[in-house]
Amino acid sequence: MSEQTSDETVTPGRPVASQAVTAQPEVLTPLLRDRESVMVYDREHELSPDALRAILEAARWAPSAGNSQPWGFIVGRRGDATHEAMLEVLTPPNRVWAPSASAIVFTLHQVATDEDHEVSYSDYAMFDLGQAVAHITVQARSMGLQVRQFGGFDHRAATEAFAVPRHWAVTTGIALGLPARGGEDEQMPDWVRTRARLPRSRLPLEEFVHSGKFGHPADFLTDAEA
Repeated sequence: MSEQTSDETVTPGRPVASQAVTAQPEVLTPLLRDRESVMVYDREHELSPDALRAILEAARWAPSAGNSQPWGFIVGRRGDATHEAMLEVLTPPNRVWAPSASAIVFTLHQVATDEDHEVSYSDYAMFDLGQAVAHITVQARSMGLQVRQFGGFDHRAATEAFAVPRHWAVTTGIALGLPARGGEDEQMPDWVRTRARLPRSRLPLEEFVHSGKFGHPADFLTDAEA
């Protein structure tokens, strides 16, 4: 995932937004239906320690293989030293919008077993980290916040800056904050405002839910249309 990738970015060769389907309000919980990958945040909003703890508790209670919990998080709140160090390793495009978020989080997953680690490395570590981040997203939404995930930063520089051990890998970035109110995006470059306003779209279920064999749309989907 790069700084050029988001919910709204169409993968080459995939249907464009007009060919995809939008979320169905009567199906999804509002916590998911109203989720957005926000690029313009309220610069005045401060994420309290209690709020940040609640968000990370959601990750703590995510499921993992054998309860291995092979995830880690480096957290910087806007204005602190960790946050400033994070901004230094972001790619130039992400450095434009990310500073306005109330907090930035770098995610990590375990990639090997260390002699001091009580749980052996799991092949599902990255999958488990993804679940933990999904929990973070839903918890943040329940608190009126939004989350944007990104991969546009110098992973090697981040590893060095935060003294990450060799058996851990810095994986992705997360921006947390309160969406900006109307008009606050005027101070952002045109490309940020354009991307921030793109509609959300997704491929239809028939594109990726299979039965019988890969590529065959699941029977329950086609039967529902009969």
